[in-house]
Amino acid sequence: MVWPMTMTDNHTTRLLGNDLVIGITMGDPGGVGPEIIVKALADPALRRQAKFILFGLDEALEYAADLMEVEPFWFRFPHEKLSRDYPRQVSVADYDDYSAPSWIHAPTRASGEASMRFCVDAIGAARRGLIDAVVTAPISKASWKLAGSKWPGHTELLADCCKSPRKAMMFVAGPLKMALATIHEPLFEIRHKFTIGCVFEPIDLLDAALKAYFGIVRPRIAVAGLNPHAGEDGQFGDEEQRIIKPAILLAQEAGIFCEGPYP
Repeated sequence: MVWPMTMTDNHTTRLLGNDLVIGITMGDPGGVGPEIIVKALADPALRRQAKFILFGLDEALEYAADLMEVEPFWFRFPHEKLSRDYPRQVSVADYDDYSAPSWIHAPTRASGEASMRFCVDAIGAARRGLIDAVVTAPISKASWKLAGSKWPGHTELLADCCKSPRKAMMFVAGPLKMALATIHEPLFEIRHKFTIGCVFEPIDLLDAALKAYFGIVRPRIAVAGLNPHAGEDGQFGDEEQRIIKPAILLAQEAGIFCEGPYP
């Protein structure tokens, strides 16, 4: 998951100057994160596109590389000495205060604490201009819970650290760009938390993001229904009529091109 962190003039200049520095958080050290990172960055063509700083455990990356028979290609430095100016294309901000017990292949409090720290530090680095974007490898929400996290996932942590009053999870796959109205909610509880506002907000944020990040002057947004067949005129639930349609109307009145709800 990719999180662009700043949109200042200096930031834009750096990107246009081909000096992009991307921070990658390892995720849960005992999960698939280390393997995903090593496999992805083992491609020399990808490494030439930017500089990458990995927030995590060098020990876990070495272990993953050994399993995949990949020669380590990164430079290690203590995480306290973080800088965007290291000459190597891939560097590891190593948290060697976390050792093997924190990345056994099961949810643990230690691995939850480690993966949360990687994320918080990467977000802080982005806010200080040391990196330009944050890519997050998968966490274990069970580990975060064991570690006493108040955040159910990356989205909430990011919004909290950035003091953002609004947030939305967005997926991008080629031409498809999708924002969610609800995240990290049990299905049984959604109907009690599903409001006009929780539908309008992601529509509004998606419209702004498509303009700011993708250069789409006039976004066209299709809004999905909640129930089977988008409720079929109330036969399978009335949330489309009571909540989604009014949210679409609000968006249209705000000048946003959106239609729906669609099944």
